Amino acid sequence: QVQFVESGGGLVQPGGSLRLSCAASGRVFSVYTMGWYRQAPEKQRELVAAMTSGGTTNYADSVKGRFTISRDNAKNTVYLQMSSLKPEDTAVYFCNAQGHFGPIFNSWGQGTQVTVSL
Repeated sequence: QVQFVESGGGLVQPGGSLRLSCAASGRVFSVYTMGWYRQAPEKQRELVAAMTSGGTTNYADSVKGRFTISRDNAKNTVYLQMSSLKPEDTAVYFCNAQGHFGPIFNSWGQGTQVTVSL
């Protein structure tokens, strides 16, 4: 059973930066494409960034150029560096392994809240 623990969220002003971390346990981390997702109030969860085991990255258009995903396979951890934050980035952020049809695992972590506001 895989477990994800997200951290690093907080309250930040527009234009600010945050770095999120997600520690994974229970399965072989390095073989999976890892993704960062977010869910804003009354909206569906969306994939914002993903990184394959080989290092290829993909971003949602809304965050391209502002967010950077990275991973440390030795630590079973994936990161999301967020810069130039906007109020519309406010959401709970989660991580999961990403498959062809969406998140692989049904077990989600508690997420980490990111609030962008004056």
